[in-house]
Amino acid sequence: MKSWKYIGLFFTVMIFSMRGIAQNDEVEAYVEKWKDVALNQMTLHGVPASITLAQGILESGYGKSKLAVRANNHFGIKCHGWKGAVFYQDDDRADECFRKYDSASKSYEDHSLFLTSRSRYDFLFELEVTDYKGWAKGLKKAGYATNPKYHKKLIALIDKYDLDELDEKGDIEWVARNEKNVKNEGSKMEATNKGDDDHKVYYNPNKTKYILARNTDTFYQIAEEFGLNIRQLNRWNDFPPTKDLLEKGDKVYIMRKRKKSASTDIRVQVEQEQPLWQISQEHGVQIATLMKLNDLSSPQTSLAKGEVVFLK
Repeated sequence: MKSWKYIGLFFTVMIFSMRGIAQNDEVEAYVEKWKDVALNQMTLHGVPASITLAQGILESGYGKSKLAVRANNHFGIKCHGWKGAVFYQDDDRADECFRKYDSASKSYEDHSLFLTSRSRYDFLFELEVTDYKGWAKGLKKAGYATNPKYHKKLIALIDKYDLDELDEKGDIEWVARNEKNVKNEGSKMEATNKGDDDHKVYYNPNKTKYILARNTDTFYQIAEEFGLNIRQLNRWNDFPPTKDLLEKGDKVYIMRKRKKSASTDIRVQVEQEQPLWQISQEHGVQIATLMKLNDLSSPQTSLAKGEVVFLK
């Protein structure tokens, strides 16, 4: 009889092992399918690809949950004032309202906009894009999910499937894959235009996208053109509160600036009196980084001709 028990135990272990292997394969297939979309979102909005994918895996059951299949909702985002299509299912309470999308890729985009448009997540964007553990803990702290182990689950998924590798090389790979849509122009790369009235999109050496304002431009107009909101646009740029109007030639970033310069120069010398925020805009480096590197207390600090500013 003991031999039969051992045989039964052996087959039970084998069945669970095979289920685990099958699940791993399905998760890896999910990552392969959606990693480019997650990388794109990281480039556009500054949300780590590893975090986006881990949340997608966890929230959607790697794309197999009822909410993902029937509503294309991969992140469990509830209605919260949503004016589009909706889907109802039981969650913390019975018959709760969830957002419904035309495609899963729109769910990925809305996930990024959800994080960038709510003030309770602002502190996350002060973290390095490679700090996935900080992001995971921050999402839990900000109340993205009620599960007390939510951050641990995200970190475990990222570690198990090496998703953090995407954060390290994502921006460079994404730009390289899209170079067929980009032409070199001096030290810049100029993206192809959508139409005659659209702004040309430039990449500075940091691989950070910006446009050059025209005399008639407004922040609202630029936000509308690129599918952003004003709050998001303001966060990515460091114009002073007193600057209500754009001037021709102003650099306006349409993605998050970097925390350090990609240039070989670690510092620059100020050629004429200039406020720190202008240097931040010129070099595509976050103003908080410049303040820390140069021991400055205010973004409005004016630098005299000849002063040195460290960029990294």
